[in-house]
Amino acid sequence: MPIANLTSIRQQLARTVGPAPWYWNTFPEFHSAAGQRFIWTHHGSEGPVGYVVSLSQEHEPSKPRLALNTYCRPFVVSPGCLGIWCPEGRNIRFAGFNPDQLEPFDLAEIAGWFKQSSDRIYSRTPPIADFELPLTLGPGMHKIDVPSELAAIDELIVPTSYKALSNDDPAFALFALYLQGGLVEVLPQKWFTASQYQVGKQWISRAARDVESHRIFGECFGAGSFVLEEDGCRLAEWLDKKS
Repeated sequence: MPIANLTSIRQQLARTVGPAPWYWNTFPEFHSAAGQRFIWTHHGSEGPVGYVVSLSQEHEPSKPRLALNTYCRPFVVSPGCLGIWCPEGRNIRFAGFNPDQLEPFDLAEIAGWFKQSSDRIYSRTPPIADFELPLTLGPGMHKIDVPSELAAIDELIVPTSYKALSNDDPAFALFALYLQGGLVEVLPQKWFTASQYQVGKQWISRAARDVESHRIFGECFGAGSFVLEEDGCRLAEWLDKKS
């Protein structure tokens, strides 16, 4: 396997999508199947729509069509499908929306609503695809049923908390979804344990695969950015480490 080019990985990490609202500026702007350009707006950290990130057409920025609560991450599947993944209780939810079908709404409709709700996504239009994966999946490869609307994605790497039975067990995992193949590989992060890190204050916020070396890299909030070993479970080196 090629040696990782750390300069290239840092550039890729800067473009890797992280969770709303903290990483909203990494969210992809895109054109729908009808040619409409869509943009994201962060509504600040104060007031009734604090921490909300909304999606709107570029020419109608005051008419949001989708709103995301904390920890949501979008991914573009195709011009006809925008995917969103987020924690949903003891599962990870994956939903797909047709951007051209999304109805506009007034932000006043959700003023204060997200703060009182565990819901992560608000839309007047139902998703065109929706499925969940349990956080209890064991290490290794598993077959999954993927809606056809989301199956155009080759790989999507999903960082998530993971149930640790002791302070020396992995407290985080990466779920590597191969949506085209209907598979998910669960990669417990053996280096990230409660005995080594402040779980909750420190957490893996985003991860992706290097296009050259094929190593997984990512960012651990409160600790720094990293590259993993070939097995995707062990820490190889830090890109940047916080003291």
